[in-house]
Amino acid sequence: MATKKQFSRRQFLKVIGGGTVAATAALAGCKKGGEGNSAHDDYKRQVEPPVGKMTFRENPKDKQKVSLLGYGMMRLPTEKKGEKEEIDQEMVNKLVDYAIEHGVNYFDTSPAYCMGFSESSTGIALHRHPREKYFVATKLSNFDPSTWRREEAIKMYHNSMKYLQVDYIDYYLLHAIGGGGMENLHQRYLDNGMLDFLIKEREAGRIRNLGFSYHGDIEVFDYLLSEHEKYKWDFVQIELNYLDWDFANEINSDNTDARYLYDELRKRDIPAVIMEPLLGGRLANLPQFLVTRLKKRDPEKSVASWAFRYAGTPDGVLTVLSGMTYMEHLKDNLLTYSPLRPVSKEEEEFLYEIAKEIVGMETIPCNDCKYCMPCPYGIDIPGLFVHYNKCKNEGRLPVENMDEEYRKRRREYLIGLDRAVPKLRQADHCIGCGQCEPHCPQNIRIPRELHKLAEFVETLRRNPDNFPDEA
Repeated sequence: MATKKQFSRRQFLKVIGGGTVAATAALAGCKKGGEGNSAHDDYKRQVEPPVGKMTFRENPKDKQKVSLLGYGMMRLPTEKKGEKEEIDQEMVNKLVDYAIEHGVNYFDTSPAYCMGFSESSTGIALHRHPREKYFVATKLSNFDPSTWRREEAIKMYHNSMKYLQVDYIDYYLLHAIGGGGMENLHQRYLDNGMLDFLIKEREAGRIRNLGFSYHGDIEVFDYLLSEHEKYKWDFVQIELNYLDWDFANEINSDNTDARYLYDELRKRDIPAVIMEPLLGGRLANLPQFLVTRLKKRDPEKSVASWAFRYAGTPDGVLTVLSGMTYMEHLKDNLLTYSPLRPVSKEEEEFLYEIAKEIVGMETIPCNDCKYCMPCPYGIDIPGLFVHYNKCKNEGRLPVENMDEEYRKRRREYLIGLDRAVPKLRQADHCIGCGQCEPHCPQNIRIPRELHKLAEFVETLRRNPDNFPDEA
């Protein structure tokens, strides 16, 4: 991977590697609920989840029981303090307390989450509980070339323990392998000896389980699994949901279907940790006609619960991660997994029919994970994609000027865009530098999509009566 495509993270990851975290005006990856189940109608009649009913899965290595619901600490609640958005630690504490009370014991974080503040916030919240009450997972998030040096990567590893206030890490991951292909894997983990170092840390007991999270080039995934006898992977984190199971490649030709990833892990009896069960919230924010179909099948359950049930059903799934920003998200997921009602074969086929409908809508496959951020030119990349997808999913995209609703939809789209994303952060400011693209787990060709959006918006603004058929 070309170094020039990565220096946008240099200063941030240097700071993390050096042991201090600078305050920032915006906490990318925090408040905007991503995996959050944001269909608010589902929460109006929400009941309290039961205590003592959580479904657990056994780690085959140490026989410890892991909650099927894992807490992803990527999107933490924030509060306004002066001109800055800061993590709302009091709310994080409440969420963690409630989760532990109801059986959640797996908490997943990273040095890169919430602009570097997630690990320390997670550590504050968890340290108030007995160490045996929780498993903590974090990652070697050495994305920037300055952290490929062995000493800097080791510093990041030790800082994680310091921020999390622990003397061992239960689940440690090589973060987002696959991006940049085999060359990037060698630079980040192999040539600098970091994988060998982490294996020795596992032998010493400071890492209890060693694995990796996969995004991107399938050659890297296949290579690491082919070396399983050498590395003894204790778990692997993959993206799995009812859309990606068979249609990931149709959404983006560079992606690999979840069925293949899951099957390869099962062949080797490697437990799977599941990320993106809702595809960044996309499977909770479906078009109304799909919501109606799901509600007809089970009126009392949330739209999101279908995706969580699906992700938690397969054998070999150790835990399913959810970035739960709000208490209602947490409660809804607790209701789904306390206990889990596995998806039946008939329900599975029903969900695949829903997936086929989603594939046909041709949205931008953005999960709002914010790995592409910060943009060095200030563009709110996920904000732009989310706004476009929302209008597309809801059938409110102004795509045909012969439509009697065109003028109304055009006005709504432009006003909504300006409210969601300030004009200085919109797509027309993209210069095509490409620094964002290597970090995208969905392999979106981000500059190309931004330029298409910029052209789309410019056409709307310039001439409301002359609009192309395609955005």
